Amino acid sequence: MSEYYFDGKGKAFRPIIVALMARACNIHHNNSRHVQASQRAIALIAEMIHTASLVHDDVIDDASSRRGKHTVNKIWGEKKAVLAGDLILSAASIALARIGNTTVISILTQVIEDLVRGEFLQLGSKENENERFAHYLEKTFKKTASLIANSCKAVSVLGCPDPVVHEIAYQYGKNIGIAFQLIDDVLDFTSCSDQMGKPTSADLKLGLATGPVLFACQQFPEMNAMIMRRFSLPGDVDRARQYVLQSDGVQQTTYLAQQYCHEAVREISKLRPSPERDALIQLSEIVLTRDK
Repeated sequence: MSEYYFDGKGKAFRPIIVALMARACNIHHNNSRHVQASQRAIALIAEMIHTASLVHDDVIDDASSRRGKHTVNKIWGEKKAVLAGDLILSAASIALARIGNTTVISILTQVIEDLVRGEFLQLGSKENENERFAHYLEKTFKKTASLIANSCKAVSVLGCPDPVVHEIAYQYGKNIGIAFQLIDDVLDFTSCSDQMGKPTSADLKLGLATGPVLFACQQFPEMNAMIMRRFSLPGDVDRARQYVLQSDGVQQTTYLAQQYCHEAVREISKLRPSPERDALIQLSEIVLTRDK
């Protein structure tokens, strides 16, 4: 059960960023391109924390498909799926402890707290429209971007003593992480189920108002009532989807993702030039243009 999602079918987006950031920071500090074993371990731990959160998310959402196949909870049941997620998280914790760096342990433990708080934020909603977007971005940071930001920071701590570099790594990861999730929320409206490997309009069906919905709401205020009842009435999901596609919600969310990517590029460009730094810059383009 714990190995089920580690099938090589994921994007491996997080480990790639972490490995590239490790090299970029090492080169910036002392021109060594070699990724230390402890930095490589962070890439593994990041993917394990991410995967544990997928297993648990699928239980919370009662999801039936992930990456084009049945979810752990659908095959083995919810109770075992929760335990499998816990097991992956404990394996990640053991690997983290083995690194033996208290700063790094503290940085990555923050991720686990953020994931839980982010899930609670997602379960709630704001009545005040002005607070709603801030709530959404905070949830997006905690559920998606915190892991990338703090993993990037952790490898920079292991590779370079300069706090300025640690902040650059963190800000790059934070901005690229938020952009990644914004595009994910766009793809929920624009991509087909086959491409995504999971049902589209999934967020609406879960009662979630993501970026495209919140932007569309500015043009179609009648969506407010639907957001507050979490699209629970018959026909709400289809109507909300139509409103989003008639509005410029998708374009506005994409534009916002571009702003976050520009900021990520601005931060990483402060590091000494290297192929790895350039790859991280290029990655920001890939985040914006992906279709799954």
